[in-house]
Amino acid sequence: MSPKLILIDEPSIGLSPLMVQETFGILKDLRAHGTTILMVEQNARSALEISDGGIVLELGRADRLLNDPAVGRLFLGGTIEASDSIAP
Repeated sequence: MSPKLILIDEPSIGLSPLMVQETFGILKDLRAHGTTILMVEQNARSALEISDGGIVLELGRADRLLNDPAVGRLFLGGTIEASDSIAP
């Protein structure tokens, strides 16, 4: 099968760190072969490493990731450098 779109919810939940790496490696390969992936994932840093972009949903409000320093502090374990931000 060669799906054009995969919807995946929390692919890393309950997995060991090694299995998380393997799962994200598979998703990265799928993406490299042209599959669009829509993912819900609490492990934001790992998800962003294989993503073109992301959105944080908090209290019913959507904010673009990497353009908001508070998002960096709350969800990514630190501040976000200006060179890391994504243009709106």
